[in-house]
Amino acid sequence: MAASGNQAYLAMEESVRSRVPPILTDLYQFTMAYAYWRAGRHNEHAVFELFFRDNPFRGGFSLFAGLTDCLLFLRNFRFSEEDIEYLRTVLPPSTDPAFFSFLTSLDCSAVSISSIPEGTTVFARVPLLEVSGPLAVVQLLETSLLCLVNYASLVCSNAARFRLAAGSKLKLMEMGLRRAQGPDGGLSASRYSHIGGFDATSNVMAGLLFGVPVSGTMAHSYVTSFSSLKEVSPQVMVPSGGGESVDFVTLTIGWLRRVCPLLGVESERIHEGELAAFLSFGLAYPLNFLPVIDTYSVKSGLPCFCAVALALCELGYQPVGVRLDSGDLCRLSVEVRSVFLECSKHFRVEEFQSLTIVGSNGVSEQSLGDLKKSEIDVMGVGTHLVTCTHQPSLGCVYKLVEASGHPKMKFTEEPEKTTLPGSKNVYRLLDTEGHPCLDLLCLSEEPPPVVGVSLQCHLLGHGNTPHRVTPTQVVKLRQNVFSKGQLTLPLSSVAESRARAQTSIHSLHPRYKCLQQPDTYIVAMSEELFVLFCDVKAKNTSANNFLL
Repeated sequence: MAASGNQAYLAMEESVRSRVPPILTDLYQFTMAYAYWRAGRHNEHAVFELFFRDNPFRGGFSLFAGLTDCLLFLRNFRFSEEDIEYLRTVLPPSTDPAFFSFLTSLDCSAVSISSIPEGTTVFARVPLLEVSGPLAVVQLLETSLLCLVNYASLVCSNAARFRLAAGSKLKLMEMGLRRAQGPDGGLSASRYSHIGGFDATSNVMAGLLFGVPVSGTMAHSYVTSFSSLKEVSPQVMVPSGGGESVDFVTLTIGWLRRVCPLLGVESERIHEGELAAFLSFGLAYPLNFLPVIDTYSVKSGLPCFCAVALALCELGYQPVGVRLDSGDLCRLSVEVRSVFLECSKHFRVEEFQSLTIVGSNGVSEQSLGDLKKSEIDVMGVGTHLVTCTHQPSLGCVYKLVEASGHPKMKFTEEPEKTTLPGSKNVYRLLDTEGHPCLDLLCLSEEPPPVVGVSLQCHLLGHGNTPHRVTPTQVVKLRQNVFSKGQLTLPLSSVAESRARAQTSIHSLHPRYKCLQQPDTYIVAMSEELFVLFCDVKAKNTSANNFLL
């Protein structure tokens, strides 16, 4: 059972406070803050935007995640005495001591955040967060916010792709904790892969903190730990309906003698230690019997499972199924299902018709698609999910767009790294069928688009040619979520973010959900933003703007 709502949030807040203190940042954030402070600019009002430049995995969309941790981080932003003492040792000796006194008083009581809701589908160049407040403070927030959003959104998007590859019927279980980049990476992967579409996790702590359903039975080590039937203890079981204890070992051996001829398996192929392990596990979990059957060979593991499962059925218990962890999962699952159905028919045991087959073996996005013709009901995914094999970083950036009321933008020799100036609102335009068709970036002082009224905009990455569009539905994407040190909206639970993610993905047109060569979603700037962009660019590139 997961922790209650309040307990879960308290545990999450304590986790963020311990894992992401304000000093978890890059040194140059402090050197810039000091320079702002020396120049008397530290309290100037500034606006930063957080966004990414390209959709991950060459896909058509991403999912935004990490907002809850960002808000909990902001709410607890304050330097400790130990932080300040350490900063004295790493900043230059010439640093004015009064700066450290300034740092001790810093918090986020003057910071405001507007954000797209967690779990929403998002696209390249759309500002996910707008962070505004005193220049020195919002500068110091940069690295931590990027750290909290980058991996969360990346693994959430990766999970969504696995879900699309698997289809809606196959259940997906995240089991990558042992392969993740450290404990925090493992916990984050469990949380955000569930938001992205996974059904369960093997990570017990993720169940405790976030309410993610947890699942798991046994590993190969349990099977190999047994060598003989003599190690099975106890050897008797009480039927589910009560009554006298039954010699479960003898009962199972009797079933094994009937199963082997049916399956054409020679008794010499049966590994005694494997049968002993299954017996012991069945005795411990008569209602949750799901062993891994390929520790030695499926030709040994499958008959052993059938014998123990048939004995459990005879005593009134319902076995769950098997796990396959090696080999050709598609072929093996078909063979296993065939055996289950044959046993059900031959021994007239209906319980065998509903047995579950779980698969796990270095599963990738590609191999998930190949398994659609298999008989696997649940797929466990680890390494390729949590390490995001095909793209290890989302590449979110945090850029200044306004200072002291003046629009700011970055110029560079790489045009794709040029930023858009000014504080903005973001609107999503929907087509007549309710599919998102265009995200529009507008200056914050502009009125919102009006349904049925044609407007002119400029598509990002398509030059200066104007484009006209008439909205049929308009959604304001960003909401004010943090102001004056306080949350302005309730934090979303993992379940709420998951539901939002699935709804948001479902609303996308199929052409943006293709895993290979999807269409490019349109992001545009309003006419007023385009004019400002051209004006700021012209002023910054004119000869009058240079001293010499």
